Order: sequence, then structure tokens, then C-alpha cells
Amino acid sequence: MNKLLLYSCVLILVLSNTLKAQTTQDDAIYFADPTIFHHKNKFYLCGTNGFNSDSGFYMAVSGDLQHWKKTTGNKRVLSKGESFGTKGFWAPQLFVHHNKIYMAYTANENIAIAESDAPEGPFKQNIFTRLAAPVKQIDPYIFKDDDGKLYLYHVRLQDGNRIFGAALKDDLSAIDTSTLRECISAVVDPQSWENTQYVKWTVTEGPTVLKRGKKYYMFYSANDFRNPGYAVGYATADHPLGPWKKSEQNPIISRQMTGINGPGHGDIFTDDKGTMYYVFHTHNSNEKVAPRRAAIIKISFERKAGYEKIRVDEASFRYLKYE
Repeated sequence: MNKLLLYSCVLILVLSNTLKAQTTQDDAIYFADPTIFHHKNKFYLCGTNGFNSDSGFYMAVSGDLQHWKKTTGNKRVLSKGESFGTKGFWAPQLFVHHNKIYMAYTANENIAIAESDAPEGPFKQNIFTRLAAPVKQIDPYIFKDDDGKLYLYHVRLQDGNRIFGAALKDDLSAIDTSTLRECISAVVDPQSWENTQYVKWTVTEGPTVLKRGKKYYMFYSANDFRNPGYAVGYATADHPLGPWKKSEQNPIISRQMTGINGPGHGDIFTDDKGTMYYVFHTHNSNEKVAPRRAAIIKISFERKAGYEKIRVDEASFRYLKYE
């Protein structure tokens, strides 16, 4: 009897250590709606927490896009109680304005902007406040044009998830409502890939904007994020507030390319050599959605027939992992 008890204890210990080892080997980075902020030769990865989005944001740091570490002490870079919001901390974006570092983010289905002295945070607000709006709004992206003017691209929850843009005041306190324009939806000029489940509440979200010469490019995602057909497309415009024309190439990133369901909602960044990447999330696997995983893929511009075309390097797709 004692031998049987001893054998059981040893078996439990072995199983426990095996499970612990498996957990340690699971080095995937579980960020949804990810962004990468390239600052002073380092890359700062942030996103919606894949396990609990109600407490704030965490961050990973890398010097080469290969080896990722959690920030010191794995502390949150923005915490509930130090800035606006009590739940639903989603889709952060880091940017520089007047030599300060800011984070635009979603909480309580509103948009807020917090400030820090360093990319690692902590990001805080002296006065807990959101950007005023008559509707719920999510997924902020702040773009600074060549003339220094700021624009806020975001999703308004009104008869679907619809992408809007507006000029943002220089002090980041509010948008100029007279400039508010609808940019992208799956209702206006719909493309078949944008609503693969034929739902009434259509979804276009996760805007990211960049400028090439005199042309503006907006990358966005469509379909509900739980849909295996969640994917990425882009549109172009001659003015930061449009009108926007959707590309006939769409979608440019999809499960047919990656081999995994639900790729989308990301951000554009470049490395020290000028190589351009899109960071985004996918489903955890083709069997389950969460927790979603962060990945990157190389993108570039090709000139064909007198215009520039987006090229996505399928072979470069890879997941981001901790060391």
C-alpha cells in the first residue's frame, strides 16, 4: 500500500513537471490588435491582452524583431486606475507628438490618449478623460501628415463597425467635428470578402494609414474578428480624409495566404533598414479563436502599369515569440 502511494506521488510529480515544461515552452505572444512602435533602434510590441483585456496593456521589447522580452517585471505599461477606463482595453497605438510619447487606445468602447516619458510606460492621464463622441468608438489610429496636421482614424459603432476620419486638435483634446468623414464600410462600395457570413451588422475596423508621395494608403480589416474569414485589405485616397477607393487586390492578407484563420487588425512599421512590415493577429488555431497570437509579414510597394501595387511576401509570415 505504501509502495502504491509512493508510486502515485512520483507519477503526480512527473506529470506536474511535464505540464510545467510544456507551459514554459509555450513562448507565443498572445496579443490581439497588435502595434509595433519603432523607437531608437528598439521595437515595442503592444496589443490587446489575449487573456484578460480588463486591466490594461502589457508590452514586449526587441532589438532585432527575433528575440522578444517582456518589459521589466512584466508590469503593465498602462493600468486600470491610472488612466481612463475600467474594462475592455483594446487596440493601443504609440506615437510621438511634440517630443512626447503617447498611447491612443480603446476602453469602455471609447477612445482615450495617455502620456509617458518612455515607450515602456507607464502611460497615464492627469485627468481621466475620453475623446468626446455621441456614439461608441474604438480602434484609434493617429496619423501625422507632412504639414504636421494630425488626423484620428477610428471605428464608430453605428449600423455596423464603420471607419471614420477627422482632423485632431494639436493638443489631442478633441477632433474638429466639422472635418468628420466616413472613410470605409462594408455597406458603401462593398466587396465580397468584407462580409463572408452575410451579417446585418457589417464590420470594417483596425485602420492604419501611411503616405507614399502624394497618395494615402489605409489598411483595414473586415468581417467579425471571430470569423475565420477575417482578413486585411487597403484603400487609397488623394487627401487624408478621402474619398477612399478600395483596392481591387483585396484582400491582401487572408487565411488562404497564412494557412491560419482570422488574420487581421494590425499596424505598419519599418525596421532600421527601411524594410516594411505589417504586424497583426491570427486565431489561436484553426479550431479556436482565443487567445489570439501576434505575427508579422513583410510588405512592399511595386510600380506596375503606372501605379503602385502592394506586394505581400507570403514566405516571410511568422509568429512573434518570447525568448
